[in-house]
Amino acid sequence: MSSYFSDVFELTILIPPGRVSTYGIISDYLGLGSPRMVGWALNRSFDKNVPAHRVVNRKGELSGRNHFPDPEMMQKMLEAEGVTVENNKVKEFTKLLWYFD
Repeated sequence: MSSYFSDVFELTILIPPGRVSTYGIISDYLGLGSPRMVGWALNRSFDKNVPAHRVVNRKGELSGRNHFPDPEMMQKMLEAEGVTVENNKVKEFTKLLWYFD
């Protein structure tokens, strides 16, 4: 596995339950690739205990939901952490948005 994938996984693990971040925030923080590359890396994280469900697009939409084993899984995982999702979008997105220091 590339160090890029590892870097994406390690950063994603830092997003606390009940919060979300974006592909772009992760990409900008790492200074590598693009938001799309972050999504590509997270598509390969399901067997690594990486909370990929906490990463959404810049509008708060669950754009990665179709890459989960069940398209409803991403929403269910977020809701289990207290995040409200309506129409495949995180409610109170800006309030729940997580940035890395």
